[in-house]
Amino acid sequence: MPRNPQPKFESWGRYPKLEADLVPLHWTTDFPLRHSPTTKILPVGAGRSYGDVCLLEHGTLLKTRGMDRLLHFNPETGVLRCEAGATLAEILDFAVPRGFFLPVTPGTKYVTVGGAIANDIHGKNHHIAGTFGCHVPRFELVRSDGAHFECSPTENADWFSATVGGMGLTGLITWAEVRLRPIVSRKIQYKGTKFVGIDEFVALSKAAAHSEYTIAWIDCIATGNNFARGIFMQGDHSQQPEPLKRSKEPWLMLPLDVPEFALNRFSIGLFNTLYYNRQWSKEKNALVDYEPFFYPLDCLLHWNRMYGKSGLLQFQCVLPWEDGQQMGIIKILKTITASGLASFLAVIKVFGDAPSPGMLSFPMPGITLALDFPIRSDISFDLLHRLADIAQEHSGRMYPAKDARMTAGQFQSFYPQWQSFSRYIDPAFDSAFWQRVTAHG
Repeated sequence: MPRNPQPKFESWGRYPKLEADLVPLHWTTDFPLRHSPTTKILPVGAGRSYGDVCLLEHGTLLKTRGMDRLLHFNPETGVLRCEAGATLAEILDFAVPRGFFLPVTPGTKYVTVGGAIANDIHGKNHHIAGTFGCHVPRFELVRSDGAHFECSPTENADWFSATVGGMGLTGLITWAEVRLRPIVSRKIQYKGTKFVGIDEFVALSKAAAHSEYTIAWIDCIATGNNFARGIFMQGDHSQQPEPLKRSKEPWLMLPLDVPEFALNRFSIGLFNTLYYNRQWSKEKNALVDYEPFFYPLDCLLHWNRMYGKSGLLQFQCVLPWEDGQQMGIIKILKTITASGLASFLAVIKVFGDAPSPGMLSFPMPGITLALDFPIRSDISFDLLHRLADIAQEHSGRMYPAKDARMTAGQFQSFYPQWQSFSRYIDPAFDSAFWQRVTAHG
């Protein structure tokens, strides 16, 4: 099996930078590996996780992108079986011309199915559809000792629960089934509404509970009368039939790392003001293609380079309704404003009460807030720690797939079931994230 002793693999946040061997997998029979029992392994897909959940220092990363075949599709049920290395983009290229769409999608389509399951991703329709794992009827899990498990909510259900949201630690997902949803148009019936303040955001979320997709961009720099201003976005698939075509390949690319000084409070504040005011009226209704609605950043390849060589940190938390509706979220936003560190990729959304199938799944009923920060060593790390403390104070939790900084104590408070989960970890598997949050390695 070919190996790369000096890999270029990194997570989307480009922090931390850890060396590991890369072993490409092209067929399900490529695993289990013959490897040193002292060397740990970890499967990785497209590397779109932000922190170190897809990294393993001095270990072996099993790159699954070569396992990208679509194996079977039933147009009567909408169930697609594919290998775990297939991306959501590849599924959309196949499914949309046939009148189907993903049941749940994050803000990028360049994630693998295996990664979507391992991180139990969520999207703009969580309040209606739940997480990605809710739409996975079954998958195959292969352990390092060669054991095979076909897992579903009713067959090997404990392995199913541990693997959905299990961050790739329970074994290698070789193939999975995904239940797609029918569509008749590429278009989304969109409505954008300006708001100021968390109370208005919550009121809009409740009023739009019937819409399949809801999310809001929020300005985390504005102060005074503009504090917590934003644009609430909701949408539904158009019911007006039209020819269904696959999307064009993106061609815009950020070729170089943007100098770090270019991303500062002034430039981000200017961007936020322009973004908020690009919609002149209080409300805007439009019929838009699904690409800019779901994947506004995917049109710019390597957009993470805008944060410079040091990379970026993402913070995503969810706070429950009883504490998070006002106090917790407002405290987080005020802490960010006072820090002097700015974010223009800031979104806020209401999670529904659909139970997540994974033992370590992130969503729970409440408000989730996600922000990207440029890495400035004198500010960023301390800020992320304080934000995690606030989430902990308000009985919330943080999203492992987006994290690079939470402490072992914070993680174990957010996920008290971590010890029960650890019984399902493959003894040959590990990750930099798991070492950090369980204080071993």
